[in-house]
Amino acid sequence: MFKYLKNDLPASIVVFFVALPLCLGIALASGAPLFSGLIAGIIGGIVVGAISGSQIGVSGPAAGLAAIVFAAIDQLGFQIFLSAVVIGGVIQVLFGIARLGIIGYYFPSSVIRGMLTGIGIIIILKQIPHFLGDDDDPEGDFAFFQIDGENTFTEIINAIGDPSLGPTLVGLISLAILILWSNVLAKKSKIFQLVQGPLVVVVIGIVYHLLTQGTDFGISQQHLVSLSEDRNTDNLLTQFVTPDWSQAFTTPVLITAFTIALVASLETLLCVEATDKLDPDKRVTPTNRELLAQGAGNIISGFIGGLPITQVIVRSSANIQSGGKTKSSAIIHGFLLIASVAAIPFLLQMIPLSVLAAVLFIVGYKLAKPSTFKAMYDGGWTQFVPFIVTVLGIVLTDLLKGLALGLIVGVVIVLYKSYKNSHFLHKENDDPTDGKVKMTLAEEVTFFNKGSILKELDALPENSFLELDVRKTRYLDPDIVEILEDFAHKAKQRNIDIKLVSERGIVENPPSYIEFFKLRPKTS
Repeated sequence: MFKYLKNDLPASIVVFFVALPLCLGIALASGAPLFSGLIAGIIGGIVVGAISGSQIGVSGPAAGLAAIVFAAIDQLGFQIFLSAVVIGGVIQVLFGIARLGIIGYYFPSSVIRGMLTGIGIIIILKQIPHFLGDDDDPEGDFAFFQIDGENTFTEIINAIGDPSLGPTLVGLISLAILILWSNVLAKKSKIFQLVQGPLVVVVIGIVYHLLTQGTDFGISQQHLVSLSEDRNTDNLLTQFVTPDWSQAFTTPVLITAFTIALVASLETLLCVEATDKLDPDKRVTPTNRELLAQGAGNIISGFIGGLPITQVIVRSSANIQSGGKTKSSAIIHGFLLIASVAAIPFLLQMIPLSVLAAVLFIVGYKLAKPSTFKAMYDGGWTQFVPFIVTVLGIVLTDLLKGLALGLIVGVVIVLYKSYKNSHFLHKENDDPTDGKVKMTLAEEVTFFNKGSILKELDALPENSFLELDVRKTRYLDPDIVEILEDFAHKAKQRNIDIKLVSERGIVENPPSYIEFFKLRPKTS
């Protein structure tokens, strides 16, 4: 785990600076004490990070649960709500034991990519007001209709109409440094890869604030990070709250607990699917173990006054983009949250929110690059329509509704393009000692078959020989092509040779399955 510490330590610092305002903002958006968001971030980093099988996922409080949490706290009160969080964690553990983690495999990749892109766009749109010094809406409010009474676009219009000089200036300086750092300096010297740009701009932001206090270029307190509603940091670590169990097994609490468990599990599984796609090493996260880890995290978080936890794509993608390699990054970021809150809370409260907005601009852009839209469009309407519906749904409603819309459209398209075929994969291995396995794909193979095909491919032993016969296949879902592409990458590491048999002939260890099936003639 410490082999990649040179990669994980800088990445953990970036994740820390991304996570800090989000933990606080999501707590505020949820109607909970601000410290409860930090507790969830700490537990998500250390406890969930240690138990999880994900090497690059980062967990913490999630914007997707904010509306549910807000309504539950309003109905039950905060301490009774905490008992629902603990029970929800127990239910998640039971989900893991029941091996329900496979659910995440039944979301088409077009919807997952739409989720990533939609979140990237919403990050950028939501950070524009903070970048310009308009901080009426808290960090972490990712819904289109905001808790301050505005929506995403009216908030931007208001901010553009009345920008604040100090925050905008230091935000522009930070954004310029980040772009220069990643596009120029990082390619010239290893020191610029070790010392991450976000850390540099945070230091510059603090120095700027100290030097410009009392001037026209200064930054007022409302535009700085705040660790508590009254900015009092003397008693932060004494704000732990325990659950009230007096109504733990009443109907409202149990309904809240099950809702938290269900939504948190679904959001986690979707994030796992998305982060595995972003992982340069193409590792596959064990989803049942992830549910167990999330459940354990929610049990502990609820016991000490924290919000519900899920794996979250904003922090996970920041981790991947910053070069994180193992779970050490997520765990270290949790310890950084503890250390900073305990030792230097006064310093954290000097960080301008516009500087953090500049950092999140970069994260958002990398999730929503224009090339992604082109690639999905080139993939055909069956890929592009669910993708764009998911993107628009997330931007114009919220994460869960956008995903639901994309999934509905994706399922309708699959039903339109293919018919149900239970014999999607035929496996032959007459002599189990010779290491030769033959797999024949059926005429129709859709994303519903992802989980089973992944299981079969991952079960192949090292030093074996796979013959993959696609001569009868007339429709192969792009999700399955991606699975084959990812498996080819892992097959080299496991010394597995692949022979692809198609109507075009035999190809040994194809360099690219995506290109092969793109060039393969279509048969109606």
